[in-house]
Amino acid sequence: MRFDTVATHFRNVVESVASADELAIAMEMITPLLGFEHYALSHHTDIDAARGNAVRLHDYPERWANYYERNALSVTDPVHRASHVTSSGFCWSNMPNMIPLTASDQRMLALGRDQGIGDGFTVPAHVPGEARGSCSFANRAGRPMPMHMLPLAQLAGNFAFEAARRLWTARGHRSLPRPLLTDRQRDCVLWIARGKGDWEVGCILGISEETVARHVRNACERYEVNKRTLLVIRTLFDGTLTFTDLVGR
Repeated sequence: MRFDTVATHFRNVVESVASADELAIAMEMITPLLGFEHYALSHHTDIDAARGNAVRLHDYPERWANYYERNALSVTDPVHRASHVTSSGFCWSNMPNMIPLTASDQRMLALGRDQGIGDGFTVPAHVPGEARGSCSFANRAGRPMPMHMLPLAQLAGNFAFEAARRLWTARGHRSLPRPLLTDRQRDCVLWIARGKGDWEVGCILGISEETVARHVRNACERYEVNKRTLLVIRTLFDGTLTFTDLVGR
């Protein structure tokens, strides 16, 4: 079957699934076609603490999955951390070139290999205002990476995670609406994030120092935070500000 035919067929399938079980069946169909044995769709957060608000669907060996979830490894997983520094799929064997791997990371990867999870390929999923996520395909240690299928795995991972997001939202686990700032509030937060004080921001924007403080205070209230540092973090997290905004163009 041609590459584009497989991609189109899988996209049509996952767009029509109506439950997590149906999505699991679709993933079980595409995973071996891509040259892999296992798959995992997951938000990068503590799944138990999320109380059903986070995507988690996989067919990893039960013993490894239980250990992974019992120790909340989703929060510190080096595969997840590596996916935060790229927008395209990557082989796990390339992680040392992407992020520093700690001794704990090495132990976790070794444990995974012992339980049947060796090398893999992960497709990042970054949606402003949501926890980051990914779709991973994995094989046991020693099985060669299907390099010629990775472009298709990239597409399949994108389609699959978006289908999972749709299903979790439809089940009622909907993210809170983003607390949009006014243009002036955003301008003030932007300059605060760039390290300016209220007086400096007022000079830049042509408003009083007191007005700047009021705009920032109102922005904090909208995000329900009481620290300016947290305010900046929240605006970066939901896409109101970007790192490019902070460092300037």
